[in-house]
Amino acid sequence: MCFKDRLRAKRLESSLTQAQLAEKVSVSTRTIQNYEMGSRRPTKYETVERIAKALNTTPEELLGQSGMLVVAAQEKGGSGAARDIDELVSEVTGLFAGGALSEDALDGAMRALNEAYWIAKEKNKKYTPKRYRGAKKEE
Repeated sequence: MCFKDRLRAKRLESSLTQAQLAEKVSVSTRTIQNYEMGSRRPTKYETVERIAKALNTTPEELLGQSGMLVVAAQEKGGSGAARDIDELVSEVTGLFAGGALSEDALDGAMRALNEAYWIAKEKNKKYTPKRYRGAKKEE
């Protein structure tokens, strides 16, 4: 089950319309509709927290492990990073789907991949030229 399905199920379980949920979360009804159609996902963890609170659940339960990684990537590195993580998660999920790995093993693998991604991202940053390093320290 993915985010859009969990969101819809929790909303219906709470007997809320899309408009009522949107009002409680302080987003537009169209945003909730887009989330439930799967055409958009929350880009900020804060939004997920507000939705979870309105539905008496947790962000982790709404997003799942992979969704949490995508939101974290969005907040740290923007939409490009979120797309990269989402693609990576999809590929790895497909790779592990046929295996007999436990949920803990899958979570650990996803955490390790996420950490490896951010380490690589940090190493690949362009370094500030020496002539500009001194200017930063003087400020």
